[in-house]
Amino acid sequence: MMRVMSTTYSIVGVVGAGAMGRGIAQIAAQAGSTVRLFDMQPEAIRKAHEAISAQWDKLAEKGRVSPEQLASYKARLQPANALKDLADCDLVIEAIVERLDIKKSFFTELEGIVSDTAVLATNTSSLSVTAIAAPLKRPQRFAGYHFFNPVPLMKVVEVIPGLKTDPKVCEDLTAYAKQMGHTPVTAQDTPGFIVNHAGRGYGTEALRVVGEGVADFATIDRILRDQVGFKLGPFELMDLTALDVSHPVMESIYHQYYEEPRYRPSVITAQRLAGGVYGKKVGDGFYAYVNGAAQVPAEQAVPQVQDMPPVWVSSRAARRADLLQLLKDLGAKIETGASPSPQALSIVAPLGFDVTTVAVVERLDPARTVGIDMLFEDRGTRRRVLATNPATRQDMRDAAHALFARDGKPVSVIRDSGGFVTQRVVATIVNIASDICQQQICSPQDLETAVTLGLGYPMGPLSMGDKLGPDNVLETLFNLQTVYGDPRYRPSAWLRRRGAIGLSLMHQEA
Repeated sequence: MMRVMSTTYSIVGVVGAGAMGRGIAQIAAQAGSTVRLFDMQPEAIRKAHEAISAQWDKLAEKGRVSPEQLASYKARLQPANALKDLADCDLVIEAIVERLDIKKSFFTELEGIVSDTAVLATNTSSLSVTAIAAPLKRPQRFAGYHFFNPVPLMKVVEVIPGLKTDPKVCEDLTAYAKQMGHTPVTAQDTPGFIVNHAGRGYGTEALRVVGEGVADFATIDRILRDQVGFKLGPFELMDLTALDVSHPVMESIYHQYYEEPRYRPSVITAQRLAGGVYGKKVGDGFYAYVNGAAQVPAEQAVPQVQDMPPVWVSSRAARRADLLQLLKDLGAKIETGASPSPQALSIVAPLGFDVTTVAVVERLDPARTVGIDMLFEDRGTRRRVLATNPATRQDMRDAAHALFARDGKPVSVIRDSGGFVTQRVVATIVNIASDICQQQICSPQDLETAVTLGLGYPMGPLSMGDKLGPDNVLETLFNLQTVYGDPRYRPSAWLRRRGAIGLSLMHQEA
């Protein structure tokens, strides 16, 4: 005898039969709810029903769903031919076009059809829950319920109360998310909520780096995959999500926060969006695609250097002891004087500063000065990153490249940049996450959960900041501000205070 699952909502309406609606309908039926799927296009409902049934058939073929379960799932998924067919729903989840006027109009009509006790929820990713609920007679029965695509695989959902939402509504939505096999996180009604807000640092800062001519798309992707452990580089990711989706979100959050510099979008994506260069789905994005495969340019070959110069390391270099040991292991001839000899390759390892600034401050010959990013421990990375300055000689560039590639670890050589690539991107991610906590948008733990599950980062941004040292992240941001004079790098008060007194970024005040 099959066990009947107990669910928070017996009858659930899903409006919108696109990818999001299909996914929500699927997991709601699997949770034991009768699901009424509605779309303005009857053909869309039919196609969605077929697609969901096909997914269940595949699960049954793999033995992950029993014949009894398969039959019950299919029985619970029902088409709704008209909006009035949702009248007896306990919960209705909307997954339609991301336009405030259309959503407000839809919920105003729906409220007149369902019972006074029904809960209405929007799957909006960037619009204000409070604004959508504003025209409703019962805004206390309304909340945000933001899933991620593909819904069955992305096991996180943001529960967002509007200003007037009854707390019990969010409690029930939280319980229901667990019944659907998802991890709920609670977010305040702010632009981008948790995941889309926390994700601003990755792509936007990478776009700034490429916009400065520091490195090309492929190099930046390689660096952030190999040094930090991201599954996809920022440009690979934007090609996958497509710019017609991601760029409007960048602009929306930027404008909703009244042009906050931390979220400033890039003219690069605006131009590509205008030109229809969206990404993988159109075969042309930051990469060209042939039969679905990205055409990635080859890495620069390691130079052949016959006469390796001696190497001198700045006394102010980050992780100086580790750097000296690395050079020793690589067989470098190391100078130990207070200043380099006229023949030496000078190695600097700043946090946040560019190589030019360090060379000037330390009175080094810029023609013989090369920087290396030591934010992460070398043994924990799969790539080294060097940076030249505008005056660096080709022979010194080649010597540094050849030296640091001696053990076979890949080396990327970029042009001068405050914070190289990794420092800039990681510090921006940690800073934005810290500010989310400072604004009390969510708890530090919910932030970590949402980002790891929703964005697939190798670890949560606060944990990343703790691993690197909040003081190091803070130093990087202060120095980036000095180099660029841009308020986008000003440290969040959450980070500044915890970094100053040696507290974890996860620490909440009593």
